[in-house]
Amino acid sequence: MPNQSKPAVEAAFLNVQGAAKYMGISVNTLYVWRHRRQGPPSFRMGPGGRVMYRRDLLDAWLNDQQQADSRSNPALNPLNAAPQQRERRRAA
Repeated sequence: MPNQSKPAVEAAFLNVQGAAKYMGISVNTLYVWRHRRQGPPSFRMGPGGRVMYRRDLLDAWLNDQQQADSRSNPALNPLNAAPQQRERRRAA
C-alpha cells in the first residue's frame, strides 16, 4: 500500500477552510478576524491571491490567546494575586 501521508507543503500551510477547521471555528469568523486584523497571521499566495495560514503560526497564535486568558494562565488570575494594602489617610 502506498504511503498516504500529506506532502510537507500541504501540512505546513492551510487555506482558509483548512485553518478554520483546524482551529474549530467557522470560515466566516476567520474572514472577520482577518478583515479586522485581529486573528492569526495570514498571507496571500500565488497569482490568484489565495489566503493561506502557516500551521506553526496558527499554533503560536492559539498559544498566545490561551496565555492571555486568566482562566488558562494562573499568573493572570486576580484571585491568585496578593491582597493590596490601602493607603491610610493622614489626619489634617
